[in-house]
Order: sequence, then C-alpha cells, then structure tokens
Amino acid sequence: MIDVILPCLDEAEALPWVLSRMPEHLSAIVVDNGSTDGSDRIAEQLGARVVHAEQRGYGAACHAGLLAATAPVVAVMDADGSLDPQQLHRVLDPVLDGECDLMLGCRRPTTRGAFPWQLRFANQVLAGRIRRRTGLGLRDLGPMRAANRERLLALGLTDRRSGYPAETVVRAADAGWRIGQVWVDYLPRRGLSKVTGTPLGVWRAVRDMSAAIAR
Repeated sequence: MIDVILPCLDEAEALPWVLSRMPEHLSAIVVDNGSTDGSDRIAEQLGARVVHAEQRGYGAACHAGLLAATAPVVAVMDADGSLDPQQLHRVLDPVLDGECDLMLGCRRPTTRGAFPWQLRFANQVLAGRIRRRTGLGLRDLGPMRAANRERLLALGLTDRRSGYPAETVVRAADAGWRIGQVWVDYLPRRGLSKVTGTPLGVWRAVRDMSAAIAR
C-alpha cells in the first residue's frame, strides 16, 4: 500500500467524492486540522484512517500525516475536491520507478473558475522566486506531490503554515534531489478556500512561502 496524506479542515462536502475516487491500492490518511463540520467522522465512516493535528496550519497537518504514515512512498493532496485521486499515479509512478525523488503536480485548470485570479497571482510570484532560488524551472507549487517518506522526514522541514510546500522544494533541491513536475487537472474546489480564498489569505500564503524560500 501507498499512503496518501489528505490535510483537512472543514471538507465535509468534498470528502465523499475524494475518498470514493481513491484507487484501491492507495491508503487514505485524513489529517483533521480542527474541523467543526464533522469531517473526521465522515472520513472514518468512509473507511479512511483519521489523524488529528492539534496545531493549526497546512504544514502542521502534512507533518502529522508523515509521522502517521508507514508506507515507504507517500503522496500528499488536498481534500477539497480540487484534485482527482485517480490522477495520483502521475506523481507516484516516477517516484516508484526511481526516475525522480520528488514529483510535483502542476495544476491545469479544467475551468477558468477553478483557478481564481488571486491564486494565479500568488502562484506566478512564488514560482518565480523558486526558480531564482533553486534554478528549477517549476511552473507551480501545487498541492499534489509524492516522495519517499523517510527522506522527506530527513529534510527536517520546520514550517507548519502555508510555506510548507515551498520549504519542501527548497530543502529537496539543496539536498540534490531529482525534482520533476507533471500536469494534473485542477477542478473547482468544493467550499471556500481557507488559504487563498481571499486577498488576505493570498497575502499570508505568499508571505509564508516567501519566508520558506529565503531560508
């Protein structure tokens, strides 16, 4: 089995669709980050393993999922319905085949509404800073990725907020990892984004990720 870490905060609307699309050979770990809408109960009823991350923040949820996982290779993806679990093989296969050490999913919106202006802006800014910092020609710091679990833990990631994905790429690049990127569909999310759903949320995400890139 391969563990799929799903950071979750109030995703009751999306979880049934997400978990129903999870391939049978993948094991879902839903990391509840303080939901008040019963997301944890829904996930358990649908057969997912539920882990509770007491510290708030995307990075805190990802780290709790890594600690709870047991599979040698893990994937991470959002639980909001914006990504299709049926496409996880696109990031997992290159890692399993030994072709790369970290594979990222580059979001390709299926509709214009799936990628709102504030998210496109943040993505362009951060991708440019990553390119300057690492020399990698990345187009996106999307929320679907795969890597070896033990090697991820060995990177010693410290960000527990929105900067976690950027810190993952920077630390991996500094460690000489082979990093790749592949297209994945990006769907309209179900419910309001907790991070980039507002201009203030975008500003906070850019701030956190910029700090992680600069470390």
